[in-house]
Amino acid sequence: MEIVMPGAANLGLFFTAALVLLIVPGPAVLFIFARSVEQGRMAGIVSILGIHTATLVHVFAATIGLSAILASSALAFSIVKYAGAAYLIWIGLRKIFGRAEAVGSENGTLPKRDNLRLFREGFIVNLLNPKTALFFLAFLPQFVEVERGHVGMQIAVLGLLFTLIGMVTDGCYALAAGSIGNWLKQSPGYLKAERYVSGVVFIGLGVTAAFAGNQKK
Repeated sequence: MEIVMPGAANLGLFFTAALVLLIVPGPAVLFIFARSVEQGRMAGIVSILGIHTATLVHVFAATIGLSAILASSALAFSIVKYAGAAYLIWIGLRKIFGRAEAVGSENGTLPKRDNLRLFREGFIVNLLNPKTALFFLAFLPQFVEVERGHVGMQIAVLGLLFTLIGMVTDGCYALAAGSIGNWLKQSPGYLKAERYVSGVVFIGLGVTAAFAGNQKK
């Protein structure tokens, strides 16, 4: 089967636009940053894998037209948006009011969370973000060349390219945040405040997600 994609000029424009958009920190980047500071680079990388696995779901949805349903249905948009916001707030509340995590005795770091749990949290956070679906609906078609045919395949190719770029840029954030986290965790004061700082970050993300996009027509 022949793979149909936009021409070189459109691909170049898409790459530049996607890179600029992904460099600007958004909720997913803040989520990765918080996880990396809290538990190190590997936790950030695992979170990235979860987030961008969900991105692939959104790409598939955009390809088959599910994103159009989210864009046209206020009810569907609201359900997904508030479900995602509630999940972020729940993570934050669990951090603040849950059982305190003990400090490791060997290197003074917090215990690592299970990688499957980190992957799942990243996946759900991005899967339940309707702005991602709406973004692909609005952004990807701008670079499709209808005259080439196979519009769905072109959207899929652009979505996959966007995902790959996102993994690279998010990986850079995870590496930087992991280094900052190693430095911060040398401070006993940080170890005591970590659960509250992380909790507030996640609650803030949830509240932002809940109120963002209320101007949607």
